[in-house]
Amino acid sequence: MTMNPQGAHYTLMGIETLGLRMERHVANAQKVAAWLEADDRVERVTYAGLDSSPWNATARRLYPKGAGALFTFAIKGGYAAAVRLVDALDLFSHVANLGDARSLVIHSASTTHRQLTEDQQRAAGAAPEVVRLSVGIEDADDLIADLDQALAKATA
Repeated sequence: MTMNPQGAHYTLMGIETLGLRMERHVANAQKVAAWLEADDRVERVTYAGLDSSPWNATARRLYPKGAGALFTFAIKGGYAAAVRLVDALDLFSHVANLGDARSLVIHSASTTHRQLTEDQQRAAGAAPEVVRLSVGIEDADDLIADLDQALAKATA
């Protein structure tokens, strides 16, 4: 396939700032993941950028500029709490894609993996209590504030 001229132009323009954007994505993801890991309303965070991750040493070796901006976390309260969390978020867009400049959220057990049994969801890393984040380039403190208010609503 051949890219159309306008698509090629947008791609070239986006590549010019990709490095800067990725620095911000990674820094934000690191800060958000660390905050979530310390929150009592969260069971666990799966992010190779955290020192507690069993994949941290490998990530540091393979990705010296950071472990990326995508990770999952498990909320206490299971499926219902995860759905309430996604519904309560204001800054995160609820979509099933990855890698946008905007922060994105998906609860796979109620969307992309809903046709699977719970055992199959767990095997696929999409357990009922798991939420996936793709952290964007917004202000990290704003993202944390949004998660904080949504967690309060989801776990009340």
